[in-house]
Amino acid sequence: MSETGEQKIDVNKLKVIIGLEIHCQLNTKTKLFCGCSTDYRDSEPNSHVCPICLGLPGALPKLNRQAVIYALKVAKALNLEIPEYSEFSRKNYFYPDLPKGYQISQYDKPVAINGILSVDDDEGHEKNIRIRRIHLEEDPGRLVHKTSRDRAGYSLVDYNRSSIPLIEIVTEPDLSSPKEARRFLNKLRTTLEYLEVFDGEKEGSIRVDANISLEGHNRVECKNISSYKGVEKALTFEITRQRNMIRRGQEILMETRHFMEARGITQGSRSKEEENDYRYFPEPDLRPLKVSEWADDIELPELPDARRERFMKTYGISLNHSETLTGDLKVADFYEKIATCDPVLTATLVADTLLGELYYRDMKITDVPPDCFKDLVVLLKDNEITDRVSVDILRMILDGIKEGKEPEMPSDMVHRLGLSKGGDDEFGDIIAKVIEANPQAVDDFKSGNTNAVNFLVGQVMKETRGRADPKAIAPKIIKHIGDME
Repeated sequence: MSETGEQKIDVNKLKVIIGLEIHCQLNTKTKLFCGCSTDYRDSEPNSHVCPICLGLPGALPKLNRQAVIYALKVAKALNLEIPEYSEFSRKNYFYPDLPKGYQISQYDKPVAINGILSVDDDEGHEKNIRIRRIHLEEDPGRLVHKTSRDRAGYSLVDYNRSSIPLIEIVTEPDLSSPKEARRFLNKLRTTLEYLEVFDGEKEGSIRVDANISLEGHNRVECKNISSYKGVEKALTFEITRQRNMIRRGQEILMETRHFMEARGITQGSRSKEEENDYRYFPEPDLRPLKVSEWADDIELPELPDARRERFMKTYGISLNHSETLTGDLKVADFYEKIATCDPVLTATLVADTLLGELYYRDMKITDVPPDCFKDLVVLLKDNEITDRVSVDILRMILDGIKEGKEPEMPSDMVHRLGLSKGGDDEFGDIIAKVIEANPQAVDDFKSGNTNAVNFLVGQVMKETRGRADPKAIAPKIIKHIGDME
């Protein structure tokens, strides 16, 4: 209780409420309402445009059927209800990169409503996140901001992105933490990639608006978030900011804030718009779609959860490894190409070693030749090399690929560099040499310090360049010391 008799609120106990609006560019060859190519990223500005996507007077939109099929495919994968009819609407607002003065979107008749995607909460329990709707809309253009020493800042407009097909996936406010939101986005992205409707490696392919509030207080929208890591950072900052405001007795305004990724903060930009500010009305140049009939003909591929269960059942690998491998479509495909020689060993090498080495080098799984990695697995399986040597070989191969060199087969490298496991006679001589060179470690072991053996094992591994198995070397060292007495 405070001096005035009022009970203080523990802001850390206030429930965090998060809802997401995820905009994903569909991987079609042409734009949503015209025949312009969507392959614009390495092109000159305003080189993929026409009267339709420039919004010139008299130019009429023509719907891209493939974009609708992709949207319905996503809806079926996320267990949404697909209504009989869907309709486009005009969303009116002015912005420099929106030449028509309105965006063709969907309002009260989207392609799908009421779905679910399950993720693990922060305690590891499965949690259903409700999806309110999926609707189609066109992307606006892009503003390019310029500054220089000689003149004030200014902005240029590139309309190459104008009318790229988007789906907007809107969740209910069911998410309860930044980490939970990031897990949701990771699983959503994986699902979209399995459906082959989306390429997450393309710049600008996904953008997220996050609505966040603390229980009993106003909602704030954070815009301009272009990565999953950015979503977690923006939400973490915003939760802290709102808690601090409540502690100081300040009111949290209902507003739109932009995430400044370079600084890791959100910054207020304008008051939050309401739906009536956009003056939605049906698009007069596009007829309603009977989407339920289109959806009946769509067949879904194997999705991440199903593939995870199949990997465990077919290959006998752990849940942890299966989740890691199926969490990325390209990783899952890579694993299946080489899993037959030893599924469990392959899963361990890919999930626990290869992915970490790739991440460290900013490389992709597609950079690694499957036959080359399979050769490495076979060497380990046949006990021709040690775990230490396998990692060293992998690193040499990846470093070479990074430098643009043609990768050498691991079996050839082992032969050329003399990295195969040595025999007992060779190791015996090395063990004797190491023991003779380290009398203090030997005395420490004889005095009861068993950790001294680990030091001696390390010296043997160094002398053999990792060719010795440390588990087999330790008892040999102990025996040799015992024979000396």
